[in-house]
Amino acid sequence: MVATDKRLETPKKSESASFNLATYLKERQQLCEQALDNSITVVYPEKIYEAMRYSLLAGGKRVRPILCLATADMIGGTIEMAMPTACAVEMIHTMSLIHDDLPAMDNDDYRRGKLTNHKVYGEDVAILAGDGLLALAFEHVATQTPANVPRDRVLQVIIRLGKALGAAGLVGGQVVDLESEGKSDISLETLNFIHNHKTAALLEACVVCGGIIAGASAEDVQKLTRYSQNIGLAFQIIDDILDITATQEQLGKTAGKDLTAQKVTYPSLWGIEESRAKAQQLVAEACAELESYGEKAIPLQALAHFITSRNH
Repeated sequence: MVATDKRLETPKKSESASFNLATYLKERQQLCEQALDNSITVVYPEKIYEAMRYSLLAGGKRVRPILCLATADMIGGTIEMAMPTACAVEMIHTMSLIHDDLPAMDNDDYRRGKLTNHKVYGEDVAILAGDGLLALAFEHVATQTPANVPRDRVLQVIIRLGKALGAAGLVGGQVVDLESEGKSDISLETLNFIHNHKTAALLEACVVCGGIIAGASAEDVQKLTRYSQNIGLAFQIIDDILDITATQEQLGKTAGKDLTAQKVTYPSLWGIEESRAKAQQLVAEACAELESYGEKAIPLQALAHFITSRNH
């Protein structure tokens, strides 16, 4: 993370002169890295634990767990109560990356600037490493969430994570994505379905589960849902743009994959400039959902703007 990057500054400085997003991201990222490192110990059979750790600790911005922690903060919770859930969403995300990179899926050799899991450990172990992380995610929430957090909140988090991951979420979106490859007549409705499920569903779970674990009300959950759905779609639009405009070094993975796979993307439907404008509009609408929380919402609002201004 480049601390001097102007894009990391708070979008509306007048709201809080004391808040610096670059510092905030660096501190939260370090907390998440330590918690993730502590979440998996290498024991026999060592290979599977090493493979799980290889991808889980391969770097990345840790946007998802940071969103989870920021939401818990805004609702009035603590990092300690939300960290197991934050780790769980990153485990689930990492599982999806491992499986997404497999030859049967997107067939990619690089992820976060490193060889993909199956290139290091083989396809068989990579599949199992993803499965292991997925199982661990739910176990981690159930066993590591502090005892003073009501168990009904923990149950709700587990339910939402399961739904975000399964056929009603990420898995369903991936199936439609695979079915759509090479087809030039994919509609905007289908494209939205793919990314509302494949990308936005897990981002929504990060935010909403961070709120639930901290005691969010039904009204809070509605606002958090709208906020996260908007940033989830904005996130994907920017990803589509970066696939066209960024280099492999910037992306940390193979560039131009969408074009090679003949995928319909937002830029292919709207063009790059209109796509960027749509993403910025979604972020503005997301931030508006949190206005009633005042200064407590500044980190989440700044994170929303960061998502659309990133170049990798």
